[in-house]
Parts: sequence; C-alpha cells; structure tokens
Amino acid sequence: MQELQSEFASREKVLIGSEEWCNWPNAGLHAIRARVDSGAKTSSIHAINISTFQRGGKDWVRFGVPPFQGNKRIVLYHESEILEFRRIRSSSGSTESRCVIKELVSIGNYKFEIEITLANRDAMGYRMLLGREAIVDRFVVDPSESFLHGNYDQEALKKLYRQPAPGSRGLNIGVLASNPKLYSNRRLIEAGEERGHNMRFLSVKDCYMRLDHLRPQIHGRGGDAVEGLDAIIPRLRPSVTFYGCALVRQFSALGVPSLNSSDAIAASRDKLFASQLFIRNGLSMPLTGFAHSPLDTKELIDMVGGAPLIVKLLVGTKGQGVILAETNKAAEGVINTMKSLNANLLVQEFIREANGSDLRCFVVGGKVVAAIERTAAPGDYRANLHQGGVARKVRLDSGERKLAIAASRALGLTVCGVDIIRSSRGPLLLEVNSSPGLEGIEKATEKNVAGSIIEELERQLGWNASTKNLPSQLST
Repeated sequence: MQELQSEFASREKVLIGSEEWCNWPNAGLHAIRARVDSGAKTSSIHAINISTFQRGGKDWVRFGVPPFQGNKRIVLYHESEILEFRRIRSSSGSTESRCVIKELVSIGNYKFEIEITLANRDAMGYRMLLGREAIVDRFVVDPSESFLHGNYDQEALKKLYRQPAPGSRGLNIGVLASNPKLYSNRRLIEAGEERGHNMRFLSVKDCYMRLDHLRPQIHGRGGDAVEGLDAIIPRLRPSVTFYGCALVRQFSALGVPSLNSSDAIAASRDKLFASQLFIRNGLSMPLTGFAHSPLDTKELIDMVGGAPLIVKLLVGTKGQGVILAETNKAAEGVINTMKSLNANLLVQEFIREANGSDLRCFVVGGKVVAAIERTAAPGDYRANLHQGGVARKVRLDSGERKLAIAASRALGLTVCGVDIIRSSRGPLLLEVNSSPGLEGIEKATEKNVAGSIIEELERQLGWNASTKNLPSQLST
C-alpha cells in the first residue's frame, strides 16, 4: 500500500470534475457516485445498519451501503477497523459523532487510501462525498466538469451489481411484536416468506438498547446485536407502547425504517391527542368532551347531549375501557369514579341509529384494501369481534373511504385500522388502531391483507417483485 501511495504521489496532480464515480475494491462497491467538495474537510459515505464489535482486541464496524439513490433493495455489507469516533459538523450546521474508517478508493485508474466517516446521507443527492483531505496533493478540481474518469448508465450499473448470492434474495424484515403465535404476526411472516423475504420475529420484551452516541445498538435475548434488517413492521400491544415506541426510534436511529413511525403509533394510542388531530384536519366525529375536574362532570355530560353516552379511557383497544352510561346519574357515577382513580377519559355522544354496528376500514399506504361491518352480540352495544360480535364484508361509499384515508394521514400511519360509524349526518370517525388485527378482516373478506402490507413495504423500499433475482444484500 505504501508503494501504491508513493507511486501516486510522484505523479502530477490529476484533473477531476465536481462529481466522479468512485470504486471501493475491498468492499465490492464497484461504482459510488461521489460529490467532490473541497469545502468539506472530511469524506463521508451513506451507511445503514451500523454495528460495532470487537475483533482481535480492536474496535471494528459492520455497515451496509445501498449504492443506488432511493433504492434499498440492493445493499452491500462491509467490515472495517475503526480509527476513531470524530465530531463532524454537517452542512446544516449540526454536530454529530461519526465512525471514522480508512479505505482503499479508486477514481478511474487512480487508487489511494482515505479516511472516511459513516453518515446518514439518505436525504443528500450523492451516496458519497469526497472532501479536501482526500483531494489535497492528489487532484485538481474543475467544477464545470463531471465524470472525467468514466461514466455509467443505468444498464451498466445494474450489470455491476447483478451478482449471485446464496439463499434468499429478498428483504430482511423484522416483525416487532409480543406474541409470535398470534394470527396477525404469523400471517405477516407467512406473507413475507411467500414473496421471498427473510422474516424475523423480534420480541419487544427480549430486545434491549445500548444508548451510546458512539455505538448505539439493539440487542436481543442472549446478547447478540440485531443487525442486517432492511425494515421493521411494528405491532405493539397497548401495554408495551412506551417501550415499543422507544425501540422503533432506536431502529430508526440505526437506519432501519419502520412501516409505522413511533410518533404515529404514540399519537394513535392517545385518544385525546388523536381526536384533536382529527378535528384539526376537519374530520367528522361524534361530539366529544374532555375535562379534568369532577366539578365539571355535569357540564361535560350536557355538552355531548346527555345520556345515553359513551365513556372512554384514553388508552385501550379491542373495546376495553369503553362504557355505555344509559342515564345521566349513571354517567356521573362512572365519570367521577374513574377520575377518583386518576384515569383520563373522554365523554362521547351515543349514536343510537348505528344499532350497535360500525365499520373497520383497513388502510395500507393511503388506500383502503379491505372493509368489514362489525355488529355487536345480542344485548351488547359494542361491535367487538373479541366479545361475540360478528363481521361481514361491506362496500364503502366514497365518503366513508375518504374519511378512512384522511384519518390515517392525519396520524401519519402507513398501516392502520380505521373505525367509522354510520349516522344520520353521515360517516363519523371513532378511532384509529395502529396495530389492527388481521384475522377478522381476512376471514370475512377473503382478502390477503397481510400480503398488501408486505407489498407496501416493498414499494417504500424500492423492491420490485418482477426483478427479485437482484439480491437485497450482497456479501463482501
């Protein structure tokens, strides 16, 4: 290597343009489009799924590089010894700690070693930035020129990265949930495997985090780092919302996208906040009241038109924490009792004409992919399939469909179950579930809803089933 550098240094400086194709021979990265920027001191490359480990008593790092902008279907993984962790100021002015490695890089026929940082450049126009430390004493930059040492069209790039790889060539997808035997979780894993993906169940309670600005990680039971994932599908029970959302945020910090974001999940689990977002977006819903003091109970009841009315805890799914108060006196008793237990609740008007029925609209990627009507069991007012209710396939009108899609967008959810009730004044929004069950809706509609979820994830990651012979991960 010293001979290589010495030979290169003895030459005259080489002319390069403002953008060039770089090759990392030791990493199998045959062509990475780099921005040449003498204003930046340090070079950087876009890296995902960064994890550190020990080898021979030294610190090493494993990371993935998606060579194509906007396409995470092809990811090459590489390991390198860590030189240091360095504080780097980004173009936006913020400072962050980045892992620094040394790699052999070439531009055209010229090979040289540079120090380079691993960074999140997903929002940038170039996967790699070549800074002045790499340029000095080697190159002269002509800002008006580009690709002076060769260019690649799309077909040439596809040939460069069309390499055989053993085993499955699909995405590596984690299902973050609590119960691997639950119908919904099993169906997602089955649907992913049917489409050629590597599916992995991640137990929320068995995952733990290393909160370190230098080496953030997620570990599973046994201590192994969770790595190599292209994306996760979170399905969080209400009881693990806080910790589950923390895990989703940690995955995001590691460069692993989530089908539903932590903020969207948290918003959907807070019925008051979700209701405020619905109103802000002009979505119709039953008249709802909220108050803190027991002194306001009577006014709260009058606000929603008096009994009968619905009392809802701010957290809870599957009909839990929802009570029908048939008289004003009963409503006062229920509300004051809950407040005495420091429970936060909503008071909502009762839609009598619904006759114990509601609609569950399953939204995936801004489209309603399936819908059912749920009818309460005899003697019950809640259309709950977990408590004896029945479901049948239903056809939505345009207003109901638009309301369901608008509700998912208001919360920022990619996948959700939207509950709507039919009233004399049109469809009204009840609530949105960020981890909707699949069993009832798949059996009633005979639709492959789990498959629609996997297809949406493929779309977001740029994975095309018609070209799935291209591997999602290529080993070096």
